[in-house]
Amino acid sequence: MRRAICQSWRPRVLAMIVALVIGTVCLVDGCWVYAKALLAQELIGAAWQRSRAGEQDAKPWWWADTRPVAKLVIGRGARELMVLEGASGRNLAFGPVHDAASVLPGRPGNSVIEGHRDTHFRVLRELKPGDPISVELSDGKRFSFVVVDLRVADIRQSRISLGGERPRLTLVTCYPFDAIRAGGPLRYVVTAEQG
Repeated sequence: MRRAICQSWRPRVLAMIVALVIGTVCLVDGCWVYAKALLAQELIGAAWQRSRAGEQDAKPWWWADTRPVAKLVIGRGARELMVLEGASGRNLAFGPVHDAASVLPGRPGNSVIEGHRDTHFRVLRELKPGDPISVELSDGKRFSFVVVDLRVADIRQSRISLGGERPRLTLVTCYPFDAIRAGGPLRYVVTAEQG
């Protein structure tokens, strides 16, 4: 009788252990993107401080092929983000990136900074016209911008202009914010003028 009882609970315990392991793996996998994004911002912030102290080409980690170029403070909630140089998919995993085809913030023309909608640039969905955005460069120069336009653009039909006589800042992320699948042709574009 005892043997029959022991044998009947073993499959249930084994099934519970398997379910617990699978659930843990799924949870860790889902949290990994956010944990990596938060940790990377800390490492990029440390490289930013070294850069501000005079270190040339301060990298956030020894194998990095990028460096921090700006500190971005978005909106009234003052969300602070470190911006990397070079708009590659690899760099986007760690933080917002400055598109090297555009000017640095504060210079005449359009400075384009891109970020992921589900991590760093999730804050863009809360912006409204008139909200402040500030940018600090590694040389200590600071620039203030004001949001003037929020729109959804289809990359198959429109392009972001890089020219202009006045400094402009454009923040870009994928759209919609709550999409299950990554990618797609829609982008959420925030335009800010120097103010």
